Amino acid sequence: MAALITVRGSFSFMRRLVSLQRLQKYCNSKFQTAYLVYAPYAYSASALYQHRHFRTSYAATRPVLQFKLSDIGEGIMEVTVKEWYVKEGDRVSQFDSICEVQSDKASVTITSRYDGIIRKLYYDIDSIALVGSPLVDIETDGAQELPPEEDVMETPAVSQEEHTHQEIKGHKTQATPAVRRLAMENNIKLSEVIGTGKDGRILKEDILNFLASQTGAILPPSPFQEIQPPPPGPTAARAPIAKTKEKRAPSSMPTPITSRPVFTGKDRTEPLKGFNKAMVKTMTAALKIPHFGYNDEVDLTQLVQLRSELKEVAESRGVKLSYMPFFIKAASLGLLHFPVLNASVDEACQNITYKAAHNIGLAMDTPQGLLVPNVKNVQMLSVFDIAVELNRLQTLGSSGQLGTADLTGGTFTLSNIGSIGGTYAKPMILPPEVAIGALGKMQVLPRFNEKDEVVKAHIMNVSWSADHRIIDGATMSRFSNLWRSYLENPAVMVLDLK
Repeated sequence: MAALITVRGSFSFMRRLVSLQRLQKYCNSKFQTAYLVYAPYAYSASALYQHRHFRTSYAATRPVLQFKLSDIGEGIMEVTVKEWYVKEGDRVSQFDSICEVQSDKASVTITSRYDGIIRKLYYDIDSIALVGSPLVDIETDGAQELPPEEDVMETPAVSQEEHTHQEIKGHKTQATPAVRRLAMENNIKLSEVIGTGKDGRILKEDILNFLASQTGAILPPSPFQEIQPPPPGPTAARAPIAKTKEKRAPSSMPTPITSRPVFTGKDRTEPLKGFNKAMVKTMTAALKIPHFGYNDEVDLTQLVQLRSELKEVAESRGVKLSYMPFFIKAASLGLLHFPVLNASVDEACQNITYKAAHNIGLAMDTPQGLLVPNVKNVQMLSVFDIAVELNRLQTLGSSGQLGTADLTGGTFTLSNIGSIGGTYAKPMILPPEVAIGALGKMQVLPRFNEKDEVVKAHIMNVSWSADHRIIDGATMSRFSNLWRSYLENPAVMVLDLK
Protein backbone atom coordinates (compact mmCIF):
# COMPACT_ATOMS: atom_id res chain seq x y z
CA MET A 1 0.00 0.00 0.00
CA ALA A 2 2.86 2.36 0.87
CA ALA A 3 4.57 1.49 -2.40
CA LEU A 4 1.40 2.31 -4.35
CA ILE A 5 1.17 5.76 -2.71
CA THR A 6 4.83 6.46 -3.57
CA VAL A 7 4.32 5.54 -7.22
CA ARG A 8 1.21 7.70 -7.50
CA GLY A 9 3.02 10.69 -5.92
CA SER A 10 5.93 10.36 -8.35
CA PHE A 11 3.57 10.07 -11.33
CA SER A 12 1.63 13.18 -10.26
CA PHE A 13 4.87 15.16 -9.92
CA MET A 14 6.08 14.08 -13.35
CA ARG A 15 2.76 15.02 -14.97
CA ARG A 16 2.95 18.52 -13.52
CA LEU A 17 6.54 18.90 -14.66
CA VAL A 18 5.61 17.94 -18.26
CA SER A 19 2.74 20.42 -18.24
CA LEU A 20 5.11 23.14 -17.12
CA GLN A 21 7.59 22.35 -19.90
CA ARG A 22 4.82 22.41 -22.55
CA LEU A 23 3.55 25.78 -21.30
CA GLN A 24 7.04 27.29 -21.40
CA LYS A 25 7.63 26.01 -24.96
CA TYR A 26 4.30 27.49 -26.06
CA CYS A 27 5.14 30.90 -24.62
CA ASN A 28 8.59 30.92 -26.27
CA SER A 29 7.15 30.06 -29.69
CA LYS A 30 4.31 32.55 -29.32
CA PHE A 31 6.40 35.62 -28.45
CA GLN A 32 9.77 34.79 -29.94
CA THR A 33 9.80 37.97 -32.12
CA ALA A 34 8.44 40.39 -29.49
CA TYR A 35 10.32 42.33 -26.86
CA LEU A 36 8.84 40.95 -23.65
CA VAL A 37 9.78 41.23 -20.04
CA TYR A 38 9.10 37.93 -18.25
CA ALA A 39 8.34 37.75 -14.55
CA PRO A 40 9.90 34.86 -12.62
CA TYR A 41 7.63 31.98 -11.75
CA ALA A 42 6.28 32.13 -8.23
CA TYR A 43 5.56 29.04 -6.22
CA SER A 44 3.34 28.93 -3.16
CA ALA A 45 1.41 26.42 -1.18
CA SER A 46 -1.90 27.68 -2.51
CA ALA A 47 -1.02 28.02 -6.19
CA LEU A 48 1.86 25.95 -7.46
CA TYR A 49 3.38 26.77 -10.87
CA GLN A 50 1.61 30.17 -11.22
CA HIS A 51 3.09 32.57 -13.83
CA ARG A 52 2.36 36.15 -15.02
CA HIS A 53 3.11 37.92 -18.30
CA PHE A 54 3.53 41.79 -18.55
CA ARG A 55 2.46 43.69 -21.65
CA THR A 56 5.07 46.08 -23.04
CA SER A 57 4.81 48.74 -25.73
CA TYR A 58 7.47 50.49 -27.87
CA ALA A 59 7.32 54.31 -28.09
CA ALA A 60 9.27 55.84 -30.99
CA THR A 61 11.07 59.00 -29.82
CA ARG A 62 11.32 61.88 -32.29
CA PRO A 63 14.62 63.77 -32.63
CA VAL A 64 14.99 67.08 -30.77
CA LEU A 65 17.12 69.52 -32.76
CA GLN A 66 18.82 72.68 -31.58
CA PHE A 67 17.82 75.66 -33.73
CA LYS A 68 20.94 77.85 -33.74
CA LEU A 69 21.26 81.55 -34.50
CA SER A 70 23.07 81.76 -37.83
CA ASP A 71 25.32 84.56 -39.02
CA ILE A 72 23.20 87.64 -39.82
CA GLY A 73 26.05 89.37 -41.65
CA GLU A 74 27.86 92.70 -41.34
CA GLY A 75 30.21 91.14 -38.76
CA ILE A 76 27.44 90.98 -36.13
CA MET A 77 28.36 88.58 -33.33
CA GLU A 78 25.52 89.19 -30.86
CA VAL A 79 21.89 90.28 -30.91
CA THR A 80 19.23 91.20 -28.37
CA VAL A 81 16.07 89.07 -28.20
CA LYS A 82 13.24 91.61 -28.40
CA GLU A 83 10.14 89.39 -28.64
CA TRP A 84 9.17 85.71 -28.76
CA TYR A 85 6.37 84.71 -31.12
CA VAL A 86 6.21 81.14 -29.72
CA LYS A 87 6.29 79.44 -26.34
CA GLU A 88 7.25 75.98 -25.17
CA GLY A 89 4.79 73.40 -26.46
CA ASP A 90 3.73 75.38 -29.55
CA ARG A 91 3.74 73.62 -32.93
CA VAL A 92 5.54 75.44 -35.73
CA SER A 93 6.01 74.88 -39.43
CA GLN A 94 8.76 75.90 -41.77
CA PHE A 95 9.00 79.69 -42.28
CA ASP A 96 6.87 80.42 -39.18
CA SER A 97 8.16 83.38 -37.16
CA ILE A 98 9.96 82.30 -33.99
CA CYS A 99 11.37 85.50 -32.53
CA GLU A 100 12.51 89.03 -33.28
CA VAL A 101 16.11 89.99 -32.57
CA GLN A 102 17.80 93.37 -32.76
CA SER A 103 21.41 93.86 -33.77
CA ASP A 104 23.60 96.93 -34.00
CA LYS A 105 22.28 97.50 -37.54
CA ALA A 106 18.60 96.55 -37.69
CA SER A 107 15.83 94.33 -36.35
CA VAL A 108 15.47 90.84 -37.87
CA THR A 109 12.70 88.25 -37.61
CA ILE A 110 14.03 84.68 -37.28
CA THR A 111 11.87 81.99 -38.90
CA SER A 112 11.80 78.22 -38.40
CA ARG A 113 13.50 75.71 -40.69
CA TYR A 114 11.66 72.72 -39.29
CA ASP A 115 8.18 71.37 -38.70
CA GLY A 116 7.79 70.35 -35.08
CA ILE A 117 7.08 71.30 -31.48
CA ILE A 118 8.98 73.91 -29.46
CA ARG A 119 10.52 72.16 -26.46
CA LYS A 120 12.82 74.82 -24.98
CA LEU A 121 13.48 78.57 -25.23
CA TYR A 122 17.10 79.40 -24.41
CA TYR A 123 16.76 83.17 -23.86
CA ASP A 124 14.47 85.59 -22.08
CA ILE A 125 13.31 88.87 -23.61
CA ASP A 126 16.11 91.52 -23.69
CA SER A 127 18.76 88.82 -23.26
CA ILE A 128 21.91 88.81 -25.41
CA ALA A 129 22.11 85.89 -27.88
CA LEU A 130 25.42 85.00 -29.53
CA VAL A 131 25.71 83.98 -33.17
CA GLY A 132 26.06 80.20 -33.38
CA SER A 133 24.36 79.54 -30.05
CA PRO A 134 21.03 77.67 -29.88
CA LEU A 135 17.81 79.72 -29.75
CA VAL A 136 15.23 76.96 -29.27
CA ASP A 137 14.91 73.17 -29.19
CA ILE A 138 12.44 71.78 -31.75
CA GLU A 139 11.11 68.23 -31.59
CA THR A 140 10.84 67.28 -35.25
CA ASP A 141 9.23 64.45 -37.17
CA GLY A 142 11.93 61.87 -37.74
CA ALA A 143 10.60 61.12 -41.23
CA GLN A 144 11.01 64.65 -42.54
CA GLU A 145 14.10 65.65 -44.49
CA LEU A 146 16.05 68.18 -42.47
CA PRO A 147 17.50 71.12 -44.40
CA PRO A 148 21.16 72.07 -43.94
CA GLU A 149 22.11 74.14 -40.91
CA GLU A 150 22.99 77.26 -42.89
CA ASP A 151 19.64 77.54 -44.62
CA VAL A 152 18.19 80.06 -42.20
CA MET A 153 15.33 82.26 -43.26
CA GLU A 154 15.77 85.84 -42.05
CA THR A 155 13.43 88.69 -42.89
CA PRO A 156 13.29 92.33 -41.78
CA ALA A 157 11.43 92.60 -38.51
CA VAL A 158 7.89 93.87 -38.57
CA SER A 159 7.25 96.71 -36.17
CA GLN A 160 4.37 96.84 -33.76
CA GLU A 161 2.72 99.56 -35.85
CA GLU A 162 2.53 97.55 -39.06
CA HIS A 163 -0.17 95.05 -39.84
CA THR A 164 0.95 91.45 -39.59
CA HIS A 165 -1.07 88.85 -41.41
CA GLN A 166 -1.99 85.48 -40.02
CA GLU A 167 -3.79 82.80 -41.99
CA ILE A 168 -6.86 81.68 -40.07
CA LYS A 169 -9.56 79.53 -41.66
CA GLY A 170 -8.89 80.66 -45.21
CA HIS A 171 -8.69 84.41 -44.63
CA LYS A 172 -6.09 86.84 -43.31
CA THR A 173 -6.43 88.39 -39.89
CA GLN A 174 -4.56 91.64 -39.35
CA ALA A 175 -2.94 92.15 -35.96
CA THR A 176 0.32 93.42 -34.55
CA PRO A 177 2.78 91.09 -32.77
CA ALA A 178 1.82 92.65 -29.43
CA VAL A 179 -1.86 91.90 -30.06
CA ARG A 180 -1.06 88.34 -31.15
CA ARG A 181 0.99 87.84 -28.04
CA LEU A 182 -1.83 89.16 -25.82
CA ALA A 183 -4.26 86.79 -27.51
CA MET A 184 -1.87 83.86 -27.10
CA GLU A 185 -1.37 84.55 -23.39
CA ASN A 186 -5.15 84.51 -22.84
CA ASN A 187 -5.82 81.51 -25.14
CA ILE A 188 -7.94 83.59 -27.52
CA LYS A 189 -8.30 82.65 -31.19
CA LEU A 190 -7.99 85.70 -33.40
CA SER A 191 -10.56 84.22 -35.76
CA GLU A 192 -13.19 84.67 -33.04
CA VAL A 193 -12.40 88.36 -32.46
CA ILE A 194 -14.02 91.09 -34.55
CA GLY A 195 -11.49 93.78 -35.45
CA THR A 196 -12.53 97.42 -35.23
CA GLY A 197 -9.37 98.87 -36.80
CA LYS A 198 -8.75 99.83 -40.38
CA ASP A 199 -9.52 97.03 -42.86
CA GLY A 200 -10.67 94.82 -39.99
CA ARG A 201 -7.42 95.07 -38.07
CA ILE A 202 -7.64 93.62 -34.55
CA LEU A 203 -6.60 96.13 -31.91
CA LYS A 204 -5.58 95.63 -28.31
CA GLU A 205 -8.93 97.04 -27.19
CA ASP A 206 -10.70 94.35 -29.25
CA ILE A 207 -8.83 91.61 -27.36
CA LEU A 208 -9.61 93.20 -23.98
CA ASN A 209 -13.30 93.66 -24.87
CA PHE A 210 -13.53 90.06 -26.08
CA LEU A 211 -11.89 88.85 -22.87
CA ALA A 212 -14.28 90.93 -20.78
CA SER A 213 -17.30 89.56 -22.66
CA GLN A 214 -16.14 86.00 -22.01
CA THR A 215 -15.27 86.41 -18.33
CA GLY A 216 -17.67 89.19 -17.36
CA ALA A 217 -14.78 91.23 -15.99
CA ILE A 218 -14.82 95.00 -15.88
CA LEU A 219 -11.98 96.55 -17.85
CA PRO A 220 -9.65 98.75 -15.83
CA PRO A 221 -9.77 102.46 -16.60
CA SER A 222 -7.05 104.25 -18.51
CA PRO A 223 -3.86 104.76 -16.54
CA PHE A 224 -4.17 108.50 -17.14
CA GLN A 225 -4.68 110.22 -13.82
CA GLU A 226 -6.36 113.56 -13.84
CA ILE A 227 -4.66 116.13 -11.65
CA GLN A 228 -7.20 117.36 -9.16
CA PRO A 229 -6.85 120.90 -7.85
CA PRO A 230 -6.00 121.10 -4.15
CA PRO A 231 -8.95 121.66 -1.80
CA PRO A 232 -9.48 125.24 -0.73
CA GLY A 233 -7.45 126.04 2.35
CA PRO A 234 -8.59 127.86 5.42
CA THR A 235 -7.36 131.15 3.95
CA ALA A 236 -9.74 130.86 1.00
CA ALA A 237 -12.66 130.04 3.29
CA ARG A 238 -12.07 133.12 5.32
CA ALA A 239 -11.67 135.42 2.30
CA PRO A 240 -15.22 136.91 2.49
CA ILE A 241 -14.78 137.58 6.18
CA ALA A 242 -11.46 139.25 5.54
CA LYS A 243 -13.07 141.63 3.03
CA THR A 244 -15.56 142.86 5.63
CA LYS A 245 -12.74 143.57 8.05
CA GLU A 246 -10.28 145.25 5.71
CA LYS A 247 -10.14 148.37 7.85
CA ARG A 248 -9.15 146.43 10.93
CA ALA A 249 -5.50 146.24 11.85
CA PRO A 250 -3.89 142.99 10.75
CA SER A 251 -3.39 140.59 13.62
CA SER A 252 -0.06 138.95 14.14
CA MET A 253 -0.46 135.40 12.78
CA PRO A 254 2.24 132.77 13.22
CA THR A 255 3.91 131.62 10.00
CA PRO A 256 2.47 128.23 9.03
CA ILE A 257 4.97 125.41 8.96
CA THR A 258 4.71 123.37 5.78
CA SER A 259 6.24 119.90 5.54
CA ARG A 260 8.65 119.35 2.69
CA PRO A 261 7.75 116.61 0.22
CA VAL A 262 9.81 113.46 0.51
CA PHE A 263 11.45 112.42 -2.78
CA THR A 264 11.27 108.65 -3.24
CA GLY A 265 12.73 108.30 -6.74
CA LYS A 266 15.63 105.94 -7.36
CA ASP A 267 18.38 105.87 -9.96
CA ARG A 268 18.37 102.99 -12.42
CA THR A 269 21.13 101.54 -14.55
CA GLU A 270 20.48 99.90 -17.91
CA PRO A 271 22.93 98.27 -20.34
CA LEU A 272 23.40 99.87 -23.74
CA LYS A 273 21.66 97.79 -26.38
CA GLY A 274 20.82 97.80 -30.05
CA PHE A 275 21.25 101.08 -31.90
CA ASN A 276 22.52 102.93 -28.82
CA LYS A 277 25.33 100.41 -28.48
CA ALA A 278 26.14 100.79 -32.19
CA MET A 279 26.22 104.57 -31.78
CA VAL A 280 28.84 104.22 -29.03
CA LYS A 281 31.09 102.20 -31.34
CA THR A 282 30.64 104.57 -34.29
CA MET A 283 31.22 107.77 -32.34
CA THR A 284 34.25 106.29 -30.55
CA ALA A 285 35.79 105.53 -33.94
CA ALA A 286 34.83 109.02 -35.19
CA LEU A 287 36.81 110.66 -32.39
CA LYS A 288 40.01 109.21 -33.90
CA ILE A 289 39.46 111.30 -37.06
CA PRO A 290 40.87 114.86 -37.15
CA HIS A 291 37.82 116.94 -38.09
CA PHE A 292 37.99 120.11 -40.18
CA GLY A 293 34.94 122.36 -39.77
CA TYR A 294 33.53 124.85 -42.28
CA ASN A 295 30.35 126.95 -41.93
CA ASP A 296 28.38 129.02 -44.43
CA GLU A 297 24.89 130.38 -45.09
CA VAL A 298 22.70 129.78 -48.13
CA ASP A 299 19.96 132.01 -49.53
CA LEU A 300 17.11 129.67 -50.46
CA THR A 301 14.64 132.31 -51.62
CA GLN A 302 14.49 131.08 -55.23
CA LEU A 303 14.39 127.43 -54.12
CA VAL A 304 11.44 128.20 -51.83
CA GLN A 305 9.54 129.61 -54.79
CA LEU A 306 10.45 126.67 -57.05
CA ARG A 307 9.44 124.12 -54.46
CA SER A 308 6.06 125.83 -53.91
CA GLU A 309 5.39 125.49 -57.64
CA LEU A 310 6.37 121.81 -57.79
CA LYS A 311 4.77 120.77 -54.51
CA GLU A 312 1.27 120.35 -55.93
CA VAL A 313 2.60 118.45 -58.93
CA ALA A 314 4.41 116.00 -56.67
CA GLU A 315 1.37 115.57 -54.41
CA SER A 316 -0.75 114.76 -57.46
CA ARG A 317 1.64 111.84 -58.01
CA GLY A 318 1.32 110.76 -54.38
CA VAL A 319 4.73 112.02 -53.22
CA LYS A 320 5.52 114.60 -50.55
CA LEU A 321 8.17 117.00 -51.88
CA SER A 322 10.41 118.63 -49.25
CA TYR A 323 13.62 120.62 -49.63
CA MET A 324 15.76 117.59 -48.84
CA PRO A 325 15.70 116.05 -52.38
CA PHE A 326 17.16 119.32 -53.74
CA PHE A 327 19.88 119.34 -51.05
CA ILE A 328 20.80 115.71 -51.80
CA LYS A 329 20.85 116.16 -55.57
CA ALA A 330 22.97 119.32 -55.30
CA ALA A 331 25.43 117.41 -53.11
CA SER A 332 25.67 114.62 -55.70
CA LEU A 333 26.39 117.13 -58.47
CA GLY A 334 29.11 118.64 -56.30
CA LEU A 335 30.66 115.23 -55.59
CA LEU A 336 31.12 114.71 -59.35
CA HIS A 337 33.56 117.64 -59.28
CA PHE A 338 35.13 116.75 -55.91
CA PRO A 339 35.23 112.91 -55.75
CA VAL A 340 37.60 112.94 -52.76
CA LEU A 341 34.62 113.83 -50.59
CA ASN A 342 32.91 110.62 -51.73
CA ALA A 343 35.76 108.34 -50.69
CA SER A 344 36.98 106.22 -47.77
CA VAL A 345 40.35 105.38 -46.22
CA ASP A 346 41.59 102.23 -44.53
CA GLU A 347 42.30 102.06 -40.81
CA ALA A 348 46.03 102.70 -41.29
CA CYS A 349 45.22 105.62 -43.62
CA GLN A 350 47.53 104.22 -46.28
CA ASN A 351 45.00 103.79 -49.10
CA ILE A 352 42.05 105.83 -50.32
CA THR A 353 39.09 104.35 -52.20
CA TYR A 354 37.03 106.60 -54.46
CA LYS A 355 33.42 105.41 -54.46
CA ALA A 356 31.67 105.23 -57.80
CA ALA A 357 28.15 105.31 -56.37
CA HIS A 358 26.75 108.32 -54.52
CA ASN A 359 24.95 106.64 -51.60
CA ILE A 360 24.01 109.74 -49.66
CA GLY A 361 22.81 109.14 -46.13
CA LEU A 362 20.24 111.14 -44.19
CA ALA A 363 20.55 111.29 -40.40
CA MET A 364 17.07 110.49 -39.13
CA ASP A 365 15.57 110.85 -35.66
CA THR A 366 13.43 107.74 -35.05
CA PRO A 367 11.74 106.17 -32.00
CA GLN A 368 14.65 103.72 -31.90
CA GLY A 369 17.26 106.49 -31.82
CA LEU A 370 19.53 108.11 -34.42
CA LEU A 371 19.60 106.13 -37.68
CA VAL A 372 21.30 107.00 -40.97
CA PRO A 373 19.63 105.29 -43.95
CA ASN A 374 20.96 106.22 -47.36
CA VAL A 375 19.59 106.82 -50.85
CA LYS A 376 21.45 104.57 -53.27
CA ASN A 377 22.95 105.83 -56.57
CA VAL A 378 21.81 109.43 -56.29
CA GLN A 379 23.92 110.31 -59.35
CA MET A 380 21.40 108.36 -61.47
CA LEU A 381 18.20 109.72 -59.86
CA SER A 382 16.09 112.79 -60.52
CA VAL A 383 14.83 115.10 -57.80
CA PHE A 384 11.44 113.38 -57.96
CA ASP A 385 13.04 109.90 -57.71
CA ILE A 386 14.94 111.02 -54.61
CA ALA A 387 11.70 112.33 -53.09
CA VAL A 388 10.03 108.95 -53.66
CA GLU A 389 12.90 107.11 -51.96
CA LEU A 390 12.96 109.55 -49.03
CA ASN A 391 9.24 109.01 -48.47
CA ARG A 392 9.86 105.26 -48.30
CA LEU A 393 12.79 105.56 -45.87
CA GLN A 394 10.93 107.99 -43.61
CA THR A 395 7.92 105.67 -43.46
CA LEU A 396 10.11 102.69 -42.54
CA GLY A 397 12.09 104.72 -40.03
CA SER A 398 9.05 105.98 -38.15
CA SER A 399 7.71 102.41 -37.86
CA GLY A 400 11.06 100.80 -36.97
CA GLN A 401 11.34 98.69 -40.12
CA LEU A 402 14.59 99.94 -41.66
CA GLY A 403 16.58 96.95 -42.81
CA THR A 404 20.30 96.33 -43.05
CA ALA A 405 20.38 97.18 -46.76
CA ASP A 406 18.96 100.65 -46.05
CA LEU A 407 21.41 101.37 -43.22
CA THR A 408 24.69 100.23 -44.79
CA GLY A 409 26.80 101.24 -47.76
CA GLY A 410 26.67 105.03 -47.28
CA THR A 411 29.40 107.20 -48.87
CA PHE A 412 28.36 110.76 -47.86
CA THR A 413 25.94 112.06 -45.23
CA LEU A 414 23.67 115.06 -44.65
CA SER A 415 22.05 115.75 -41.28
CA ASN A 416 18.84 117.79 -41.29
CA ILE A 417 19.20 118.87 -37.67
CA GLY A 418 17.39 122.12 -38.53
CA SER A 419 14.09 120.28 -38.74
CA ILE A 420 14.29 120.05 -34.92
CA GLY A 421 16.06 123.34 -34.25
CA GLY A 422 19.38 125.12 -34.27
CA THR A 423 21.39 126.99 -36.88
CA TYR A 424 24.99 125.75 -36.64
CA ALA A 425 26.30 122.36 -35.54
CA LYS A 426 29.48 120.32 -35.39
CA PRO A 427 28.60 117.06 -37.14
CA MET A 428 30.67 113.94 -36.52
CA ILE A 429 31.93 111.95 -39.49
CA LEU A 430 30.56 108.40 -39.80
CA PRO A 431 33.53 106.08 -40.52
CA PRO A 432 34.57 104.99 -43.11
CA GLU A 433 33.13 108.13 -44.76
CA VAL A 434 35.26 111.28 -44.94
CA ALA A 435 32.70 114.15 -44.96
CA ILE A 436 29.33 115.13 -43.52
CA GLY A 437 27.09 118.20 -43.60
CA ALA A 438 24.59 119.51 -41.03
CA LEU A 439 21.72 121.70 -42.24
CA GLY A 440 20.33 124.34 -39.87
CA LYS A 441 16.79 125.60 -39.70
CA MET A 442 15.52 127.99 -42.37
CA GLN A 443 14.96 131.55 -41.17
CA VAL A 444 13.39 134.60 -42.77
CA LEU A 445 15.97 137.39 -42.33
CA PRO A 446 16.60 140.81 -43.87
CA ARG A 447 19.28 140.94 -46.56
CA PHE A 448 20.51 143.44 -49.14
CA ASN A 449 19.79 142.76 -52.82
CA GLU A 450 21.77 143.94 -55.87
CA LYS A 451 20.24 147.42 -55.56
CA ASP A 452 21.21 147.72 -51.90
CA GLU A 453 17.58 147.35 -50.90
CA VAL A 454 16.60 145.47 -47.79
CA VAL A 455 14.53 142.46 -48.79
CA LYS A 456 13.14 139.38 -47.07
CA ALA A 457 15.33 136.33 -47.62
CA HIS A 458 15.06 132.67 -46.63
CA ILE A 459 18.42 131.86 -45.04
CA MET A 460 19.75 128.45 -44.00
CA ASN A 461 23.09 127.79 -42.33
CA VAL A 462 25.20 124.77 -43.20
CA SER A 463 28.04 123.18 -41.19
CA TRP A 464 30.53 120.86 -42.88
CA SER A 465 33.00 118.43 -41.28
CA ALA A 466 35.74 116.72 -43.28
CA ASP A 467 38.55 114.26 -42.58
CA HIS A 468 41.55 116.61 -42.46
CA ARG A 469 43.96 113.75 -43.18
CA ILE A 470 42.93 113.69 -46.85
CA ILE A 471 40.73 116.79 -47.33
CA ASP A 472 42.07 120.31 -46.99
CA GLY A 473 40.15 123.47 -46.23
CA ALA A 474 40.27 124.79 -49.80
CA THR A 475 38.63 121.65 -51.20
CA MET A 476 35.86 121.78 -48.63
CA SER A 477 35.26 125.47 -49.31
CA ARG A 478 35.07 125.01 -53.09
CA PHE A 479 32.64 122.12 -52.73
CA SER A 480 30.44 124.19 -50.38
CA ASN A 481 30.44 127.13 -52.81
CA LEU A 482 29.37 124.89 -55.70
CA TRP A 483 26.65 123.22 -53.60
CA ARG A 484 25.39 126.63 -52.50
CA SER A 485 25.27 127.94 -56.09
CA TYR A 486 23.00 125.05 -57.13
CA LEU A 487 20.56 125.87 -54.34
CA GLU A 488 20.60 129.66 -54.68
CA ASN A 489 20.06 129.36 -58.45
CA PRO A 490 18.09 126.13 -59.02
CA ALA A 491 17.96 126.80 -62.77
CA VAL A 492 21.76 126.23 -62.92
CA MET A 493 21.20 122.74 -61.51
CA VAL A 494 19.27 121.81 -64.63
CA LEU A 495 22.39 122.24 -66.77
CA ASP A 496 24.27 119.51 -64.88
CA LEU A 497 21.40 117.05 -64.39
CA LYS A 498 21.96 113.65 -65.98
